[in-house]
Amino acid sequence: MESMLNKLKSTVTKVTADVTSAVMGNPVTREFDVGKHIASGGNGLAWKIFHGTKKSTKQEVAVFVFDKKLIDKYQKYEKDQIIDSLKRGVQQLTRLRHPRLLTVQHPLEESRDCLAFCTEPVFASLANVLGSWDNLPSPLPADIKDHKLYDVETKYGLLQVSEGLSFLHSSVKMIHANLTTENIILNKSGAWKIMGFDFCNPSVNPTEQETKFLCKEWDPNLPPLCLPNPEYLAPEYILSVSCDPASDMYSLGIVVHAVYNKGKAIFEINKQDIYKSFSRQLDQLSHLSPNILVNIPEEVREHLKLLLNVTPAVRPDADQMTKIPFFDDDVGAVTLQYFDSLFQRDNLQKSQFFKGLPKVLPKLPKRVVVQRILPALTSEFVNPDMVPFVLPNVLLIAEECTKEEFTKLILPDLGPVFKQHEPVQILLIFLQKMDLLLTKTPADEIKNSVLPMVYRALEAPSIQIQELCLNIIPTFANLIDYPSMKNSLIPRIKTACLQTSSLAVRVNSLVCLGKILEYLDKWFVLDEILPFLHQIPSREPAVLMGILGIYKCTFTHKKLGITKEQLAGKCCHT
Repeated sequence: MESMLNKLKSTVTKVTADVTSAVMGNPVTREFDVGKHIASGGNGLAWKIFHGTKKSTKQEVAVFVFDKKLIDKYQKYEKDQIIDSLKRGVQQLTRLRHPRLLTVQHPLEESRDCLAFCTEPVFASLANVLGSWDNLPSPLPADIKDHKLYDVETKYGLLQVSEGLSFLHSSVKMIHANLTTENIILNKSGAWKIMGFDFCNPSVNPTEQETKFLCKEWDPNLPPLCLPNPEYLAPEYILSVSCDPASDMYSLGIVVHAVYNKGKAIFEINKQDIYKSFSRQLDQLSHLSPNILVNIPEEVREHLKLLLNVTPAVRPDADQMTKIPFFDDDVGAVTLQYFDSLFQRDNLQKSQFFKGLPKVLPKLPKRVVVQRILPALTSEFVNPDMVPFVLPNVLLIAEECTKEEFTKLILPDLGPVFKQHEPVQILLIFLQKMDLLLTKTPADEIKNSVLPMVYRALEAPSIQIQELCLNIIPTFANLIDYPSMKNSLIPRIKTACLQTSSLAVRVNSLVCLGKILEYLDKWFVLDEILPFLHQIPSREPAVLMGILGIYKCTFTHKKLGITKEQLAGKCCHT
């Protein structure tokens, strides 16, 4: 496809020098370490995006770098125009703060070789994900090449962009004026964020009800980087030199089309004869061919037609777009939206939401759950009252994770929760999922964090917890290492049996011991278990049945191989 940016893009591919060397002289490197090249974004995908780390805090960031070699072929005055345009975009983004706009962590710095600034951690631009790979490293990163957007990610992403536009239009009284897939960035969590404010247009009368905007005439003599991407521009920009917030809504319509058509805009624009291109486009927009909408989900087709209407007043505004059924009726998109507004909710609202979440989680793709939902859940662990509602969901996610994913993504956040004594439900939840914890947790962490929790349950003042623990131990006894079993677990079961005032706990202790005898060795049973039975201070029928059950197990179990004579000797010995 002939693009207005071909001239620039051919240069991009020729610049083989590693930008990391260009950024080395930039003041940004005083505070940040610049790592590997991961993506590209911004107008013409001219910014290379690197993984970075703040030296003082080790905080992860993305470092955006514009290498001035890209514009070597231009005259000095053109270079100055390009640099000014890029600077304006970053400076404007730095001033604006909103969850739907890319967050700047360090403002723009200029050196002889490059411009650079730092943002929240980034995955890639939407353009990269949709197959525009200019200014990306070679070989292409596999995670970008193989990245497929799930339906819920696309829906919620478009909703986030609509919310970002609503903020710009209603609160800031500004038009973005270059909303494209290149200027939508997917952050590390998968959230869609707006950047690229190079051509943003503030209202000339922001305090008045009817906001007005000045519109510059298209100048074909400017370098491509000094012009917005015409494939996303509303027709009124070119044909009547006018614009308002509805012009951004047209651009959103083209973004919607691109997302469902492998990154392709609807119309190809001949930059040499832009007026003719847009006049032809106007005719096509007046009679939209069904072929154009064939890949668009049916629920959003009518809204897309309205966004692409030649009459700006007909297009829905950004706030209206956020409320369309396409977004509101999707349980995944609504769930992600609720997570983004968690900080506004009280504990009662949160607890109700978390109770219903186990029904929703299986319907969402694993990547979305791990990237978006898991961090929001684990951040609630600081609130003890919420842990009983959050923990079952975290453990449900853990079941779908590999051992490596569990160790890296979930276990570090569970560490402090293992040590929590209150509320008591936390311990109950962990006990019921003990097989999961013992299967996925590394051996040293089992010893240091998981088993101490079991020991605590055996020593708990609550009879209910002791009973539950004794009932559950046999289900995971095969996963416990023998030294821990022999030196820590069995002594505590014996103590619980001897010291309790509850008949149920005493009987359950004996039943538990009977069930785990098969994991013990013969001499340990002879020396530690059988003599202990004589120490039990009560002789109710249920206790006697428990004791007899253990005798029977020791005698009949092949692995233990205890003879009649040995057993008789221990039974008679008091």
